[in-house]
Amino acid sequence: MAFDLKITGGLIHDGDGGKAYEANIGVKDGRIVEIGKCDAPASRTIDAKGAIVTPGFIDLHTHYDGQISWDEEMRPSVNFGVTTAVLGNCGVGFAPVRPQDHDRLIRLMEGVEDIPGTALHEGISWGWESFPEYLDKIDAIPHTIDFAVMAVHDPLRVYVMGERATANEHATEDDLKKMRSLLDEALDAGACGFSIGRSDVHRTADGDWTPSSEAAREELIALAGAMKGRKRGVLQAVNDFNLERPGDQFPEEFGLIEAFARAGGGRPCSISLMQRDLAPDQWLRILKETERLNADGVDFRVQVAPRGIGVFNGLQCSMHPLMAQPLYREIKDLPLEERVKIMRDPEWKKRCLADKPIKLAGPGSSVPPIVDTLIGAIDWVANKFYRLGDKPNYDQGEQGSLGAEARRDGVTTMEKLYDVLLELDGKQLIYFPIYNYTEFSYDNVHKMLTHPNAMIGLSDGGAHVGTICDASFPAYLLSYWTRDRAKDRIELPRAIQMLTADAADYLGLEDRGRIKVGARADINVIDYSDLALRPPRMVKDLPAGGQRLLQDVSGFRATLVAGRPVVLDDQVTDERPGRLVRFN
Repeated sequence: MAFDLKITGGLIHDGDGGKAYEANIGVKDGRIVEIGKCDAPASRTIDAKGAIVTPGFIDLHTHYDGQISWDEEMRPSVNFGVTTAVLGNCGVGFAPVRPQDHDRLIRLMEGVEDIPGTALHEGISWGWESFPEYLDKIDAIPHTIDFAVMAVHDPLRVYVMGERATANEHATEDDLKKMRSLLDEALDAGACGFSIGRSDVHRTADGDWTPSSEAAREELIALAGAMKGRKRGVLQAVNDFNLERPGDQFPEEFGLIEAFARAGGGRPCSISLMQRDLAPDQWLRILKETERLNADGVDFRVQVAPRGIGVFNGLQCSMHPLMAQPLYREIKDLPLEERVKIMRDPEWKKRCLADKPIKLAGPGSSVPPIVDTLIGAIDWVANKFYRLGDKPNYDQGEQGSLGAEARRDGVTTMEKLYDVLLELDGKQLIYFPIYNYTEFSYDNVHKMLTHPNAMIGLSDGGAHVGTICDASFPAYLLSYWTRDRAKDRIELPRAIQMLTADAADYLGLEDRGRIKVGARADINVIDYSDLALRPPRMVKDLPAGGQRLLQDVSGFRATLVAGRPVVLDDQVTDERPGRLVRFN
Protein backbone atom coordinates (compact mmCIF):
# COMPACT_ATOMS: atom_id res chain seq x y z
CA MET A 1 0.00 0.00 0.00
CA ALA A 2 1.37 3.37 -1.01
CA PHE A 3 0.96 6.23 1.44
CA ASP A 4 -0.36 9.67 0.69
CA LEU A 5 2.14 11.02 3.17
CA LYS A 6 4.89 9.66 5.37
CA ILE A 7 6.59 11.20 8.42
CA THR A 8 10.03 9.75 8.98
CA GLY A 9 12.64 9.78 11.73
CA GLY A 10 10.71 11.65 14.40
CA LEU A 11 10.43 11.04 18.14
CA ILE A 12 6.75 10.22 18.67
CA HIS A 13 4.83 11.42 21.71
CA ASP A 14 1.55 9.61 21.15
CA GLY A 15 -0.58 11.71 23.53
CA ASP A 16 -1.04 9.09 26.25
CA GLY A 17 1.70 10.56 28.44
CA GLY A 18 4.12 7.64 28.14
CA LYS A 19 7.70 7.43 26.98
CA ALA A 20 8.43 8.74 23.50
CA TYR A 21 9.67 6.38 20.81
CA GLU A 22 11.17 6.70 17.36
CA ALA A 23 9.14 5.45 14.41
CA ASN A 24 7.77 6.44 11.03
CA ILE A 25 4.10 7.24 10.39
CA GLY A 26 2.18 6.34 7.25
CA VAL A 27 -0.93 8.31 6.30
CA LYS A 28 -3.62 7.35 3.82
CA ASP A 29 -6.96 9.06 3.13
CA GLY A 30 -6.52 11.37 6.11
CA ARG A 31 -5.89 8.57 8.62
CA ILE A 32 -2.86 7.04 10.26
CA VAL A 33 -2.58 3.57 8.73
CA GLU A 34 0.83 2.45 9.96
CA ILE A 35 3.31 3.30 12.72
CA GLY A 36 6.70 1.61 12.41
CA LYS A 37 8.99 1.11 9.45
CA CYS A 38 6.44 2.22 6.85
CA ASP A 39 8.49 0.85 3.96
CA ALA A 40 5.88 1.53 1.28
CA PRO A 41 6.44 4.57 -0.98
CA ALA A 42 4.65 7.84 -0.30
CA SER A 43 3.47 10.70 -2.49
CA ARG A 44 5.00 13.08 0.02
CA THR A 45 7.50 12.65 2.84
CA ILE A 46 8.12 14.95 5.81
CA ASP A 47 11.51 14.54 7.42
CA ALA A 48 11.04 14.67 11.20
CA LYS A 49 14.60 13.78 12.16
CA GLY A 50 15.60 15.71 15.29
CA ALA A 51 11.97 16.76 15.90
CA ILE A 52 9.16 15.58 18.12
CA VAL A 53 5.93 14.31 16.57
CA THR A 54 2.72 14.92 18.50
CA PRO A 55 -1.02 14.68 17.93
CA GLY A 56 -2.60 17.93 16.79
CA PHE A 57 -3.57 20.18 19.67
CA ILE A 58 -7.17 20.72 20.72
CA ASP A 59 -8.07 24.21 21.95
CA LEU A 60 -11.10 24.04 24.23
CA HIS A 61 -11.73 27.77 24.53
CA THR A 62 -11.88 30.02 21.46
CA HIS A 63 -14.20 32.70 20.07
CA TYR A 64 -13.99 32.42 16.29
CA ASP A 65 -17.81 32.41 16.05
CA GLY A 66 -17.93 35.40 13.70
CA GLN A 67 -14.46 35.14 12.16
CA ILE A 68 -15.10 31.59 11.02
CA SER A 69 -17.70 32.83 8.53
CA TRP A 70 -15.12 34.86 6.60
CA ASP A 71 -11.63 33.66 7.58
CA GLU A 72 -10.37 30.39 6.12
CA GLU A 73 -6.97 30.53 7.86
CA MET A 74 -8.15 30.54 11.50
CA ARG A 75 -5.14 32.49 12.64
CA PRO A 76 -3.59 32.71 15.10
CA SER A 77 -4.60 29.27 16.46
CA VAL A 78 -3.38 27.36 13.41
CA ASN A 79 0.09 28.83 13.89
CA PHE A 80 0.46 27.14 17.28
CA GLY A 81 -0.32 23.56 16.34
CA VAL A 82 -4.06 23.64 17.00
CA THR A 83 -5.91 21.29 14.68
CA THR A 84 -9.32 21.36 16.39
CA ALA A 85 -10.80 24.48 18.02
CA VAL A 86 -13.93 24.72 20.16
CA LEU A 87 -16.08 27.81 19.49
CA GLY A 88 -19.02 29.21 21.41
CA ASN A 89 -17.59 29.63 24.90
CA CYS A 90 -18.83 32.00 27.61
CA GLY A 91 -22.39 32.02 26.31
CA VAL A 92 -21.77 34.35 23.34
CA GLY A 93 -22.26 33.56 19.67
CA PHE A 94 -24.38 34.25 16.59
CA ALA A 95 -27.15 31.66 16.44
CA PRO A 96 -30.06 31.39 16.59
CA VAL A 97 -30.73 34.93 15.41
CA ARG A 98 -33.48 36.87 13.70
CA PRO A 99 -32.35 39.39 11.06
CA GLN A 100 -33.42 42.30 13.23
CA ASP A 101 -31.10 41.07 15.99
CA HIS A 102 -27.88 40.91 13.95
CA ASP A 103 -26.68 44.22 15.34
CA ARG A 104 -27.65 43.27 18.89
CA LEU A 105 -25.48 40.13 18.81
CA ILE A 106 -22.61 42.02 17.20
CA ARG A 107 -22.77 44.64 19.95
CA LEU A 108 -22.75 41.84 22.48
CA MET A 109 -19.70 40.14 20.96
CA GLU A 110 -17.95 43.48 20.49
CA GLY A 111 -18.33 44.32 24.16
CA VAL A 112 -17.70 40.91 25.72
CA GLU A 113 -14.87 39.71 23.49
CA ASP A 114 -13.34 42.96 22.21
CA ILE A 115 -13.81 42.18 18.51
CA PRO A 116 -14.33 45.33 16.41
CA GLY A 117 -17.99 45.77 15.54
CA THR A 118 -17.10 47.21 12.15
CA ALA A 119 -15.14 44.04 11.33
CA LEU A 120 -18.04 41.85 12.42
CA HIS A 121 -20.58 43.92 10.48
CA GLU A 122 -18.55 43.73 7.28
CA GLY A 123 -17.11 40.26 7.74
CA ILE A 124 -19.99 38.06 8.91
CA SER A 125 -21.72 36.54 5.94
CA TRP A 126 -24.97 35.68 7.79
CA GLY A 127 -27.39 33.61 5.74
CA TRP A 128 -28.75 31.68 8.75
CA GLU A 129 -31.37 32.03 11.44
CA SER A 130 -31.43 28.71 13.27
CA PHE A 131 -28.44 27.06 14.90
CA PRO A 132 -28.53 24.12 12.45
CA GLU A 133 -28.46 26.60 9.57
CA TYR A 134 -25.45 28.30 11.15
CA LEU A 135 -23.61 24.99 11.37
CA ASP A 136 -24.41 24.18 7.76
CA LYS A 137 -23.23 27.61 6.62
CA ILE A 138 -19.82 27.53 8.34
CA ASP A 139 -19.32 23.86 7.49
CA ALA A 140 -19.55 24.73 3.81
CA ILE A 141 -16.56 27.10 4.08
CA PRO A 142 -13.13 25.44 3.84
CA HIS A 143 -10.78 26.15 6.76
CA THR A 144 -7.28 25.19 7.78
CA ILE A 145 -8.37 23.41 10.96
CA ASP A 146 -11.36 21.54 12.30
CA PHE A 147 -13.80 23.20 14.67
CA ALA A 148 -16.59 22.22 17.02
CA VAL A 149 -19.28 24.66 18.15
CA MET A 150 -21.19 24.95 21.40
CA ALA A 151 -24.77 26.11 21.57
CA VAL A 152 -24.72 29.39 23.48
CA HIS A 153 -27.03 30.96 26.02
CA ASP A 154 -27.05 34.65 25.04
CA PRO A 155 -28.42 34.33 21.47
CA LEU A 156 -30.86 31.68 22.67
CA ARG A 157 -32.26 34.03 25.30
CA VAL A 158 -32.47 36.98 22.90
CA TYR A 159 -34.18 34.86 20.24
CA VAL A 160 -36.92 33.75 22.65
CA MET A 161 -37.27 36.73 24.99
CA GLY A 162 -36.37 39.71 22.78
CA GLU A 163 -35.96 42.93 24.77
CA ARG A 164 -36.84 41.10 27.98
CA ALA A 165 -33.58 39.13 27.70
CA THR A 166 -31.57 42.09 29.02
CA ALA A 167 -34.28 43.80 31.10
CA ASN A 168 -33.52 41.90 34.32
CA GLU A 169 -36.51 39.63 33.76
CA HIS A 170 -36.68 35.94 34.54
CA ALA A 171 -37.76 33.55 31.83
CA THR A 172 -41.37 32.38 31.99
CA GLU A 173 -42.33 28.74 31.77
CA ASP A 174 -43.22 29.27 28.11
CA ASP A 175 -39.82 30.92 27.52
CA LEU A 176 -38.06 27.93 29.04
CA LYS A 177 -39.96 25.49 26.86
CA LYS A 178 -39.02 27.42 23.71
CA MET A 179 -35.36 27.77 24.71
CA ARG A 180 -35.13 24.11 25.60
CA SER A 181 -36.65 23.12 22.25
CA LEU A 182 -34.15 25.29 20.36
CA LEU A 183 -31.26 23.92 22.43
CA ASP A 184 -32.34 20.35 21.70
CA GLU A 185 -32.43 21.29 18.01
CA ALA A 186 -28.88 22.65 18.21
CA LEU A 187 -27.54 19.59 20.01
CA ASP A 188 -29.27 17.26 17.58
CA ALA A 189 -27.64 19.17 14.72
CA GLY A 190 -24.18 18.58 16.14
CA ALA A 191 -23.39 21.23 18.76
CA CYS A 192 -20.67 19.96 21.09
CA GLY A 193 -22.34 21.27 24.22
CA PHE A 194 -23.85 24.33 25.85
CA SER A 195 -22.15 27.36 27.39
CA ILE A 196 -23.21 30.16 29.72
CA GLY A 197 -21.58 33.38 30.89
CA ARG A 198 -22.02 35.00 34.31
CA SER A 199 -19.36 37.68 34.61
CA ASP A 200 -19.66 41.28 35.72
CA VAL A 201 -16.69 42.10 33.48
CA HIS A 202 -18.67 41.01 30.41
CA ARG A 203 -20.79 43.85 29.02
CA THR A 204 -22.23 44.65 25.63
CA ALA A 205 -20.69 47.48 23.61
CA ASP A 206 -23.51 49.63 25.00
CA GLY A 207 -22.59 48.79 28.59
CA ASP A 208 -25.53 46.47 29.25
CA TRP A 209 -25.35 43.20 31.15
CA THR A 210 -25.10 40.11 29.00
CA PRO A 211 -28.40 38.23 28.59
CA SER A 212 -27.25 35.02 30.28
CA SER A 213 -26.06 36.94 33.35
CA GLU A 214 -29.74 37.64 34.02
CA ALA A 215 -30.76 33.98 34.13
CA ALA A 216 -32.15 32.42 37.30
CA ARG A 217 -31.30 29.01 38.72
CA GLU A 218 -34.44 27.47 37.22
CA GLU A 219 -33.40 28.55 33.73
CA LEU A 220 -29.89 27.13 34.06
CA ILE A 221 -31.25 23.82 35.32
CA ALA A 222 -33.86 23.58 32.57
CA LEU A 223 -31.31 24.21 29.81
CA ALA A 224 -28.56 22.00 31.19
CA GLY A 225 -31.16 19.24 31.32
CA ALA A 226 -30.96 19.07 27.52
CA MET A 227 -27.69 17.15 27.99
CA LYS A 228 -29.33 14.27 29.87
CA GLY A 229 -29.19 11.00 28.01
CA ARG A 230 -26.69 12.23 25.43
CA LYS A 231 -23.53 10.22 24.91
CA ARG A 232 -21.39 13.22 24.02
CA GLY A 233 -21.34 16.92 24.73
CA VAL A 234 -20.13 19.17 27.53
CA LEU A 235 -21.26 22.13 29.61
CA GLN A 236 -19.09 25.23 30.01
CA ALA A 237 -19.36 28.27 32.26
CA VAL A 238 -17.50 31.45 33.12
CA ASN A 239 -18.19 33.25 36.38
CA ASP A 240 -16.32 35.88 38.41
CA PHE A 241 -18.75 35.36 41.30
CA ASN A 242 -19.88 39.00 41.36
CA LEU A 243 -16.54 40.31 42.62
CA GLU A 244 -17.55 43.91 42.01
CA ARG A 245 -20.70 43.67 44.13
CA PRO A 246 -20.79 44.10 47.92
CA GLY A 247 -20.53 41.07 50.17
CA ASP A 248 -19.36 37.52 49.54
CA GLN A 249 -21.31 36.35 46.49
CA PHE A 250 -19.31 33.16 46.06
CA PRO A 251 -21.57 30.66 47.88
CA GLU A 252 -24.69 31.73 46.00
CA GLU A 253 -23.02 31.96 42.60
CA PHE A 254 -21.18 28.67 42.92
CA GLY A 255 -24.47 27.13 43.98
CA LEU A 256 -25.91 28.18 40.62
CA ILE A 257 -22.96 26.67 38.77
CA GLU A 258 -23.28 23.47 40.79
CA ALA A 259 -26.99 23.22 39.97
CA PHE A 260 -26.15 23.77 36.30
CA ALA A 261 -23.51 21.03 36.35
CA ARG A 262 -25.69 18.53 38.21
CA ALA A 263 -28.59 19.10 35.83
CA GLY A 264 -26.46 17.90 32.92
CA GLY A 265 -27.13 14.26 33.70
CA GLY A 266 -23.50 13.24 34.08
CA ARG A 267 -22.04 15.11 31.13
CA PRO A 268 -18.74 16.87 31.90
CA CYS A 269 -18.84 20.52 32.96
CA SER A 270 -15.95 22.98 33.14
CA ILE A 271 -15.40 26.46 34.52
CA SER A 272 -12.64 29.00 33.97
CA LEU A 273 -10.04 29.14 36.76
CA MET A 274 -7.58 31.94 37.39
CA GLN A 275 -6.15 33.88 40.31
CA ARG A 276 -7.74 37.32 40.52
CA ASP A 277 -5.94 40.07 42.43
CA LEU A 278 -9.21 41.35 43.90
CA ALA A 279 -9.93 37.90 45.35
CA PRO A 280 -6.55 36.15 45.53
CA ASP A 281 -7.87 33.03 47.28
CA GLN A 282 -10.97 32.54 45.14
CA TRP A 283 -9.23 30.00 42.90
CA LEU A 284 -8.54 27.83 45.92
CA ARG A 285 -12.24 27.97 46.85
CA ILE A 286 -13.16 26.90 43.33
CA LEU A 287 -10.72 23.98 43.46
CA LYS A 288 -12.08 22.92 46.85
CA GLU A 289 -15.63 22.90 45.47
CA THR A 290 -14.41 21.08 42.37
CA GLU A 291 -12.92 18.33 44.52
CA ARG A 292 -16.14 18.08 46.51
CA LEU A 293 -18.26 17.71 43.38
CA ASN A 294 -15.99 15.09 41.87
CA ALA A 295 -16.02 13.13 45.13
CA ASP A 296 -19.81 13.17 44.83
CA GLY A 297 -19.72 11.77 41.30
CA VAL A 298 -20.11 15.03 39.34
CA ASP A 299 -17.68 15.33 36.41
CA PHE A 300 -16.58 18.91 37.06
CA ARG A 301 -13.35 20.33 35.62
CA VAL A 302 -11.45 23.62 35.56
CA GLN A 303 -9.92 25.25 32.50
CA VAL A 304 -6.55 26.84 33.33
CA ALA A 305 -3.94 28.94 31.55
CA PRO A 306 -0.20 28.12 31.44
CA ARG A 307 0.82 31.72 32.20
CA GLY A 308 -0.59 35.03 33.32
CA ILE A 309 -3.71 36.01 31.43
CA GLY A 310 -2.22 39.14 29.97
CA VAL A 311 -3.78 42.35 28.72
CA PHE A 312 -1.63 44.37 26.35
CA ASN A 313 -1.59 48.13 26.74
CA GLY A 314 -0.48 50.38 23.93
CA LEU A 315 -1.45 53.35 21.80
CA GLN A 316 -2.66 50.88 19.16
CA CYS A 317 -4.56 48.75 21.69
CA SER A 318 -8.02 48.95 23.18
CA MET A 319 -6.53 49.88 26.56
CA HIS A 320 -3.59 51.86 27.90
CA PRO A 321 -2.78 54.02 30.95
CA LEU A 322 -3.56 57.35 29.23
CA MET A 323 -7.00 56.39 27.95
CA ALA A 324 -8.78 58.23 30.79
CA GLN A 325 -6.68 61.41 30.63
CA PRO A 326 -8.92 64.27 29.35
CA LEU A 327 -6.26 65.83 27.14
CA TYR A 328 -5.38 62.51 25.53
CA ARG A 329 -9.06 61.86 24.81
CA GLU A 330 -9.04 64.95 22.60
CA ILE A 331 -6.59 63.25 20.22
CA LYS A 332 -7.47 59.56 20.72
CA ASP A 333 -9.09 59.19 17.29
CA LEU A 334 -6.17 60.65 15.34
CA PRO A 335 -3.86 58.32 13.39
CA LEU A 336 -1.06 56.87 15.48
CA GLU A 337 1.68 58.90 13.77
CA GLU A 338 -0.13 62.17 14.52
CA ARG A 339 -0.77 61.23 18.15
CA VAL A 340 2.88 60.33 18.67
CA LYS A 341 4.03 63.64 17.19
CA ILE A 342 1.75 65.58 19.55
CA MET A 343 2.69 63.50 22.58
CA ARG A 344 6.42 64.09 22.06
CA ASP A 345 5.93 67.74 22.89
CA PRO A 346 7.24 68.10 26.50
CA GLU A 347 4.70 70.83 27.31
CA TRP A 348 1.80 68.70 26.04
CA LYS A 349 3.08 65.79 28.12
CA LYS A 350 3.16 67.98 31.22
CA ARG A 351 -0.41 69.18 30.65
CA CYS A 352 -1.68 65.68 29.89
CA LEU A 353 -0.23 64.15 33.05
CA ALA A 354 -1.46 67.05 35.20
CA ASP A 355 -5.08 66.17 34.39
CA LYS A 356 -7.17 64.01 36.68
CA PRO A 357 -8.41 60.86 34.89
CA ILE A 358 -12.12 60.67 34.15
CA LYS A 359 -14.39 57.72 34.88
CA LEU A 360 -14.78 55.46 31.86
CA ALA A 361 -17.34 52.96 33.15
CA GLY A 362 -21.00 53.71 33.68
CA PRO A 363 -24.31 53.79 31.81
CA GLY A 364 -23.84 53.34 28.09
CA SER A 365 -20.19 52.31 28.40
CA SER A 366 -18.79 48.86 27.64
CA VAL A 367 -15.84 49.57 29.92
CA PRO A 368 -16.18 47.50 33.09
CA PRO A 369 -15.74 49.24 36.46
CA ILE A 370 -12.53 47.29 37.06
CA VAL A 371 -10.79 49.51 34.47
CA ASP A 372 -11.52 52.63 36.53
CA THR A 373 -10.30 50.80 39.61
CA LEU A 374 -7.03 49.89 37.90
CA ILE A 375 -6.44 53.39 36.54
CA GLY A 376 -7.11 54.81 40.00
CA ALA A 377 -4.44 52.52 41.43
CA ILE A 378 -1.91 52.96 38.63
CA ASP A 379 1.11 53.13 40.97
CA TRP A 380 0.25 49.66 42.22
CA VAL A 381 -0.81 48.34 38.84
CA ALA A 382 2.46 49.42 37.22
CA ASN A 383 4.25 46.87 39.39
CA LYS A 384 2.69 44.33 37.02
CA PHE A 385 3.42 46.23 33.77
CA TYR A 386 6.24 44.83 31.62
CA ARG A 387 8.00 45.11 28.32
CA LEU A 388 8.18 41.56 26.98
CA GLY A 389 11.32 42.12 24.92
CA ASP A 390 12.41 40.59 21.60
CA LYS A 391 12.41 37.16 23.26
CA PRO A 392 9.18 37.44 25.22
CA ASN A 393 9.66 36.95 28.96
CA TYR A 394 6.29 36.57 30.64
CA ASP A 395 7.71 35.89 34.12
CA GLN A 396 9.95 38.78 35.21
CA GLY A 397 8.93 39.19 38.85
CA GLU A 398 8.23 42.52 40.48
CA GLN A 399 11.73 43.91 39.88
CA GLY A 400 11.32 43.60 36.12
CA SER A 401 8.21 45.77 36.12
CA LEU A 402 7.86 49.32 34.82
CA GLY A 403 6.82 50.39 38.30
CA ALA A 404 10.17 49.23 39.66
CA GLU A 405 11.92 50.87 36.70
CA ALA A 406 10.21 54.19 37.49
CA ARG A 407 11.41 54.03 41.08
CA ARG A 408 14.95 53.25 40.00
CA ASP A 409 14.90 56.17 37.52
CA GLY A 410 13.38 58.58 40.05
CA VAL A 411 10.34 59.48 37.95
CA THR A 412 6.62 59.12 38.58
CA THR A 413 4.78 56.03 37.42
CA MET A 414 2.77 57.95 34.84
CA GLU A 415 5.89 59.65 33.45
CA LYS A 416 7.48 56.25 32.94
CA LEU A 417 4.38 54.75 31.34
CA TYR A 418 3.95 57.79 29.08
CA ASP A 419 7.52 57.48 27.81
CA VAL A 420 7.28 53.71 27.29
CA LEU A 421 4.08 54.10 25.27
CA LEU A 422 6.02 56.31 22.85
CA GLU A 423 8.77 53.73 22.29
CA LEU A 424 9.00 52.06 18.88
CA ASP A 425 7.22 55.07 17.34
CA GLY A 426 4.20 54.47 19.53
CA LYS A 427 4.00 50.75 18.80
CA GLN A 428 5.44 49.52 22.10
CA LEU A 429 3.22 47.03 23.91
CA ILE A 430 3.03 46.87 27.70
CA TYR A 431 2.18 43.44 29.06
CA PHE A 432 -0.14 43.36 32.08
CA PRO A 433 -0.79 39.88 33.56
CA ILE A 434 -4.14 40.88 34.99
CA TYR A 435 -4.71 37.36 36.33
CA ASN A 436 -2.40 34.60 37.61
CA TYR A 437 0.41 36.87 38.76
CA THR A 438 -0.69 38.18 42.14
CA GLU A 439 2.50 37.05 43.91
CA PHE A 440 4.76 37.86 40.93
CA SER A 441 5.51 34.21 40.23
CA TYR A 442 4.00 31.20 38.50
CA ASP A 443 3.99 29.00 41.60
CA ASN A 444 0.19 29.11 41.76
CA VAL A 445 -0.07 28.52 38.02
CA HIS A 446 1.97 25.37 38.56
CA LYS A 447 -0.53 24.23 41.21
CA MET A 448 -3.39 24.84 38.78
CA LEU A 449 -1.69 23.04 35.90
CA THR A 450 -0.94 19.97 38.00
CA HIS A 451 -4.37 19.68 39.63
CA PRO A 452 -6.03 16.40 38.59
CA ASN A 453 -9.19 18.19 37.43
CA ALA A 454 -7.38 20.81 35.34
CA MET A 455 -7.41 21.14 31.56
CA ILE A 456 -5.55 23.60 29.35
CA GLY A 457 -7.97 26.27 28.16
CA LEU A 458 -8.72 29.99 28.15
CA SER A 459 -6.64 30.91 25.10
CA ASP A 460 -9.57 33.01 23.80
CA GLY A 461 -8.32 32.57 20.25
CA GLY A 462 -10.17 35.03 18.04
CA ALA A 463 -11.29 37.24 20.94
CA HIS A 464 -9.99 40.33 22.77
CA VAL A 465 -8.07 41.00 19.60
CA GLY A 466 -7.02 44.51 20.67
CA THR A 467 -5.80 43.55 24.14
CA ILE A 468 -4.96 39.84 24.48
CA CYS A 469 -2.78 37.46 22.49
CA ASP A 470 -3.01 34.14 24.32
CA ALA A 471 -3.63 31.76 21.42
CA SER A 472 0.07 30.96 21.79
CA PHE A 473 -0.62 28.99 25.00
CA PRO A 474 0.27 25.59 23.44
CA ALA A 475 3.71 26.75 22.32
CA TYR A 476 4.30 28.44 25.67
CA LEU A 477 3.34 25.34 27.64
CA LEU A 478 5.84 23.27 25.67
CA SER A 479 8.71 25.76 25.55
CA TYR A 480 8.50 27.30 29.01
CA TRP A 481 7.03 24.67 31.30
CA THR A 482 8.82 21.62 29.93
CA ARG A 483 12.13 23.17 28.79
CA ASP A 484 12.97 26.68 29.99
CA ARG A 485 11.56 26.94 33.51
CA ALA A 486 14.20 26.60 36.20
CA LYS A 487 12.01 24.70 38.70
CA ASP A 488 8.77 22.72 38.92
CA ARG A 489 8.91 21.71 35.28
CA ILE A 490 6.17 19.65 33.70
CA GLU A 491 7.34 16.55 31.88
CA LEU A 492 7.05 16.92 28.12
CA PRO A 493 4.87 13.78 27.63
CA ARG A 494 2.41 15.08 30.23
CA ALA A 495 2.23 18.55 28.68
CA ILE A 496 1.50 17.03 25.28
CA GLN A 497 -1.14 14.80 26.84
CA MET A 498 -2.87 17.86 28.28
CA LEU A 499 -3.02 19.49 24.85
CA THR A 500 -4.22 16.38 23.06
CA ALA A 501 -5.65 13.23 24.66
CA ASP A 502 -7.00 14.98 27.77
CA ALA A 503 -8.96 17.45 25.66
CA ALA A 504 -10.17 14.74 23.26
CA ASP A 505 -11.36 12.54 26.13
CA TYR A 506 -13.19 15.45 27.76
CA LEU A 507 -15.04 16.20 24.53
CA GLY A 508 -15.60 12.53 23.68
CA LEU A 509 -13.58 12.66 20.46
CA GLU A 510 -12.28 9.16 19.84
CA ASP A 511 -10.76 9.82 16.41
CA ARG A 512 -8.15 12.41 17.43
CA GLY A 513 -5.90 13.44 20.29
CA ARG A 514 -3.61 10.42 19.96
CA ILE A 515 -1.16 9.05 17.42
CA LYS A 516 -2.47 5.56 16.77
CA VAL A 517 -3.47 3.48 13.81
CA GLY A 518 -6.96 4.43 12.67
CA ALA A 519 -6.87 7.94 14.13
CA ARG A 520 -7.18 11.07 12.05
CA ALA A 521 -3.82 12.26 10.85
CA ASP A 522 -3.91 15.48 12.87
CA ILE A 523 -0.21 15.73 13.65
CA ASN A 524 2.46 18.27 14.63
CA VAL A 525 6.15 17.99 13.77
CA ILE A 526 7.98 20.36 16.12
CA ASP A 527 11.62 21.39 16.43
CA TYR A 528 11.36 21.24 20.20
CA SER A 529 14.79 22.65 21.01
CA ASP A 530 14.18 25.66 18.75
CA LEU A 531 10.52 26.28 19.64
CA ALA A 532 10.24 30.00 20.43
CA LEU A 533 7.66 32.78 20.52
CA ARG A 534 8.15 36.21 19.03
CA PRO A 535 6.76 39.46 20.47
CA PRO A 536 3.08 40.12 19.73
CA ARG A 537 2.42 42.72 17.06
CA MET A 538 -0.61 44.67 15.92
CA VAL A 539 -1.77 44.11 12.35
CA LYS A 540 -4.66 45.54 10.35
CA ASP A 541 -6.06 42.55 8.51
CA LEU A 542 -9.64 42.32 9.75
CA PRO A 543 -12.60 43.40 7.59
CA ALA A 544 -13.23 47.16 7.46
CA GLY A 545 -9.60 47.79 8.39
CA GLY A 546 -9.96 46.31 11.84
CA GLN A 547 -6.82 45.48 13.76
CA ARG A 548 -5.77 42.61 15.97
CA LEU A 549 -2.78 41.28 17.85
CA LEU A 550 -0.90 38.39 16.25
CA GLN A 551 2.19 36.54 17.44
CA ASP A 552 4.77 34.71 15.39
CA VAL A 553 6.41 31.45 16.43
CA SER A 554 9.29 29.36 15.16
CA GLY A 555 9.64 25.61 15.51
CA PHE A 556 6.58 24.18 13.77
CA ARG A 557 8.12 22.17 10.97
CA ALA A 558 4.68 20.90 9.98
CA THR A 559 1.07 20.79 11.17
CA LEU A 560 -1.20 18.28 9.47
CA VAL A 561 -4.99 18.24 9.49
CA ALA A 562 -6.45 15.03 8.10
CA GLY A 563 -3.02 14.30 6.63
CA ARG A 564 -2.72 17.59 4.76
CA PRO A 565 -0.08 20.15 5.76
CA VAL A 566 -1.74 23.40 6.82
CA VAL A 567 1.55 24.72 8.24
CA LEU A 568 5.05 24.11 6.84
CA ASP A 569 8.11 25.75 8.39
CA ASP A 570 5.91 28.06 10.50
CA GLN A 571 3.97 29.35 7.49
CA VAL A 572 0.28 28.72 6.78
CA THR A 573 -0.18 26.89 3.48
CA ASP A 574 -3.03 26.95 0.97
CA GLU A 575 -4.43 23.62 2.24
CA ARG A 576 -7.97 23.84 3.64
CA PRO A 577 -8.98 20.43 5.02
CA GLY A 578 -10.70 21.78 8.15
CA ARG A 579 -14.39 21.06 8.66
CA LEU A 580 -17.05 21.15 11.34
CA VAL A 581 -16.95 18.32 13.87
CA ARG A 582 -20.54 17.36 14.57
CA PHE A 583 -21.48 15.75 17.88
CA ASN A 584 -24.71 14.06 16.81
